[in-house]
Amino acid sequence: MDLPREQPDQLRVLFAFGLTPDFYAADSEHVNAMIAALGTAFEDLAGRFGVTVLGGMDDDQLQVGPSASWPWTCYILADVPELETAIAVCDLVRKTAVLDDRLWKYVKVEARIGRPLFFGVA
Repeated sequence: MDLPREQPDQLRVLFAFGLTPDFYAADSEHVNAMIAALGTAFEDLAGRFGVTVLGGMDDDQLQVGPSASWPWTCYILADVPELETAIAVCDLVRKTAVLDDRLWKYVKVEARIGRPLFFGVA
């Protein structure tokens, strides 16, 4: 039996975000600056990168503490035009300033890339 292997025009990307130990060690000034920086860095992904955000999930009530690996803290599921765009979105964590640091001191990101699932979805 052959499984459906349609190749979509866009990549389906799951951006998984985790908090580092530095987030939990930071004072309130740095935590507040990091939260503001996240909001600014990831606003208007459609306008800036052509990314269609399909949904997001925050697991902060059941996943507590640093995210060394799965499970992550929060997720963005999106359709992305090409691999370079997914890289550019991940680079936001590298490039975004948080006071005298970069966002990657407090947050890490990993992107999983595939195609839309052919079952169990509307």
